Amino acid sequence: MRGIVDRVREAGWETVGEIVNYENTYLLCYVRGPEGLIVELAERLDDAPS
Repeated sequence: MRGIVDRVREAGWETVGEIVNYENTYLLCYVRGPEGLIVELAERLDDAPS
């Protein structure tokens, strides 16, 4: 997740808040693109329950 966030920052996107751990299931982060669109990035954690 952190690598992706670094790349979108380099491309001119800004993060909205920080990367957060949601219930030990997902890492979540919101980013705002150059046109103002906000996109949620999510990564499922390996040890998350199915």
